[in-house]
Amino acid sequence: MSVTTTGAPAIKVLPEPSDLPGPLPEPGIEELRLETVLGALSDPLRLTIVRKLLLESEDFDHSCGWFGLDRPKSSLTHHFKALREAGITRQRQYGLERRSHVRVEDLNARFPGLLELVAAWTPRD
Repeated sequence: MSVTTTGAPAIKVLPEPSDLPGPLPEPGIEELRLETVLGALSDPLRLTIVRKLLLESEDFDHSCGWFGLDRPKSSLTHHFKALREAGITRQRQYGLERRSHVRVEDLNARFPGLLELVAAWTPRD
């Protein structure tokens, strides 16, 4: 894993493919609120999801199965929806599957340094 000059792990930003389906409803960049974003990130599972997307993404976006989380599907659906509605992730529908990626550019524009803090966070074992 590479590290930034600040000591935080380097965030992976993959190019957006040209043939993506439209995103599900989400707040616009001007509607992103720090208290809403921090509220969504206050849950350790959601923080883990965002950190994994930032540091380990293999593709532009990922289905919930990629995360390897041992949780009921209904619970994961709730957490991914909370991240999308807070404006942290963008979700797209691919048939019956939803895939997510972090809105890196939007979050960096509104809250500089926030994603570096998420990347530097160490989950408890």
